[in-house]
Amino acid sequence: MDTLNAVLARIDADADAALERLFALLRIRSISTDPAYAAECKACADWHAADLASIGFEATARPTPGHPIVVGHHRAGNGPSALFYGHYDVQPVDPLDLWDHDPFEPRIETRADGTKVIRGRGASDDKGQVMTFIEACRAWKAVTGSLPVPLTVLLEGEEESGGVNLPPFLRANAAELKADIGLICDTNMWDPATPAIQTMLRGLCGEEIIITAADRDLHSGFYGSAAANPNHILARIIADLRDADGRITLPGFYDGVPELPEALRRQWDSLEFDAGAFLGAVGLSVPAGEKGRSVLEMTWSRPTCEVNGMGGGYQGAGFKTVIPSVASAKISFRLVFDQDPHKVRAAFRDFVRARVPADCKVEFLEHGSGSAIRFPIEDAAFGKARDALTAEWGKPAVFIGGGGSIPVTAELKQALGMDVILAGFALEDDRIHSPNEKYDLHCFRHGMRSWARILHALAS
Repeated sequence: MDTLNAVLARIDADADAALERLFALLRIRSISTDPAYAAECKACADWHAADLASIGFEATARPTPGHPIVVGHHRAGNGPSALFYGHYDVQPVDPLDLWDHDPFEPRIETRADGTKVIRGRGASDDKGQVMTFIEACRAWKAVTGSLPVPLTVLLEGEEESGGVNLPPFLRANAAELKADIGLICDTNMWDPATPAIQTMLRGLCGEEIIITAADRDLHSGFYGSAAANPNHILARIIADLRDADGRITLPGFYDGVPELPEALRRQWDSLEFDAGAFLGAVGLSVPAGEKGRSVLEMTWSRPTCEVNGMGGGYQGAGFKTVIPSVASAKISFRLVFDQDPHKVRAAFRDFVRARVPADCKVEFLEHGSGSAIRFPIEDAAFGKARDALTAEWGKPAVFIGGGGSIPVTAELKQALGMDVILAGFALEDDRIHSPNEKYDLHCFRHGMRSWARILHALAS
C-alpha cells in the first residue's frame, strides 16, 4: 500500500500538468468522419504515440485504410497482462452557433453550484477518459519506474465514424494484442458519487422495410378502399409486433433470453433508481414495455423492438388526398444474452412477408447487426476492479447493465478472446455528441486515481 499511496500522491501533485496535457490533446481537431480533418487525426495519433513513448512505451501510430491506430506496449510487470482500448477521434461540432465558446479551445468552467467542469469537444468522449488511464500509467512510471502489469494501449481513430478498420486490424494483429483482460473507460458512472462497472451490453439488429403497392400515387377519391394502401399495411405490421402485454411477437424472439440472475436483480433493486424521475425528465410517466418488468430490466436486460422512422405519402404543408405508392419504416431490435441477430432478422422478414398482400411487394435493407455481450462478475478481475473503485470513491461500486451497444467490446471478445472491464467516469449530463460537451473535473481527477488503484489491484 505504501507504493500505491505514493502513486496516488504523485497524481495529486501532477494534477495541473495532467490538465494541461489534456488541454493540448483537446485542441487537436480530430474529427474522423470529415475528410477535411484527416491531417488533424494523424496529428492526434502522433501526439498519443509520442506521449506514450515519453513514459516508456514502445509506441507507434500504425496506418490503416482510414485513420491511424496507435499501439503502445509496456511489457514489464508481474501480474496478468491487460489491453486498454480508447479512441482519439471526436464527433463534429455542428451546430457551431450553439456552443458557448470555441469547441477546440478547452477551458475550466465553474457552474452555479460551485462544481468545476472541463468544456470542449472530446472532453468526455473520449479524450478525457483516455487520459485518466494514461496519467495513471505516468504516475506509476514516475514513482516505480514500471507498471504493475504488462500493458498494451490501443487507441482507435474511427470510433465516431463506424470503426470499419478496427476489426481487421485486431484479427491481423491478434497474437500481438492478446491479453488476459481488456480495459475500457468509455462508459458512465452510476451517479456523480457512485462508480460503476458495466457488465452487460445489448446487441443490435437493424432493418429497413419498403412496401410498394400501386405503380404510382393514386387519387384517394378514385381508388380509396379498392387499392391497397401501403401505409395501412405498414401500420398493421408494426402494430402486430407487440401484444397487449408489451411482449414482442416474432416467433422464437425470446430464445436465448433467460431470467435475470437473482443476485444481480437484488443489486439493481438496491440502486435507488427512480423510474418516475427517469421518465419524467423526458416528459413521460408510464413505462411502455413488458408488463411486470422494472424499467432497469427493460433498459438493461430485456430485448426491444423500436420503430426508429416511418415515411409514406404526402408530408408537406397543407393536405393532399393521395394513396401513396410506397411506405417504409426503419426498425431496430436491441438484443440480450444469447439472442442470435441473424435468426431475429430472418424471423422479422418472415413475419413481414406473411402480412404483405400478394399484389404488393416488400424490400428489406439491412442496417447492421451484433450480438449482446456480458462478462462474468464472479471473475476475480471484476471483483478487484470493483474493490479498487470502492476504495477511491468511498461508495460501493456497482455492476450495471447498458442499454446501448459498444461494438468494440464484442470485437475484443471475439477476436482476442478476452473479457473486458468497462469502468468509466462520464456522467449522463456530459452532453457527448452535443454542443458544450463537458467532463467534470472531479471525474477526471478521481478517474486517474481510480485507474492507479485498478492496476495495483490487478497485479495483486
